[in-house]
Amino acid sequence: MIWTIPIEVMLAAGYAVFLVVVALVLERLARHSHQRSEQFQVAGFKYHKEPDHWECPMGELLTRQEIDRHRRVVRYQAPSRVCNNCHIKENCTDSDTGREIERHFDSWLQSELRRFHRGISLALMLLAVLILAIEMVRHNRLEALLVLAGLLAPIGAIGLRLGRAYFGGQSPGNGPAPGGSHEGWDRAGNETER
Repeated sequence: MIWTIPIEVMLAAGYAVFLVVVALVLERLARHSHQRSEQFQVAGFKYHKEPDHWECPMGELLTRQEIDRHRRVVRYQAPSRVCNNCHIKENCTDSDTGREIERHFDSWLQSELRRFHRGISLALMLLAVLILAIEMVRHNRLEALLVLAGLLAPIGAIGLRLGRAYFGGQSPGNGPAPGGSHEGWDRAGNETER
């Protein structure tokens, strides 16, 4: 039965599947890369929710210094006198004003970086849907239509799911990173009653 399906349809279907796989792998790699970079930034440091500060490997505290609502960032900093006299300073920071840690209000799901990668994934999904739709118009044999429609349905569903997250905003619960005491969130980064 496969030999009755035109080779053009099989190639188009294979290419559409390839595009979807690339889009999904891109999503996964982008998330993993973002999480690794955030972990690297605070390696060896411990966050304490209740007093809202970070503790460095030498036991010194980085206290909250600033909340930048425009950039959606909370900045913590250790005193310069402590860092400048620390024997592991060269392994920790090159700043003469003390080690800083910035934490974003937005989680990975809300970040602009995620939107960029999600946009690329959506473009690949749209291209896959377009290829399948054009092939459905070009080939009206039942076998070809079944193959193309069988791929179009799940690819379209995946694309819709990604598109809703991209265009529809974010669901509650993906709030700020720890440390932001701002409207709607407590000091630990949990959503408060409104």
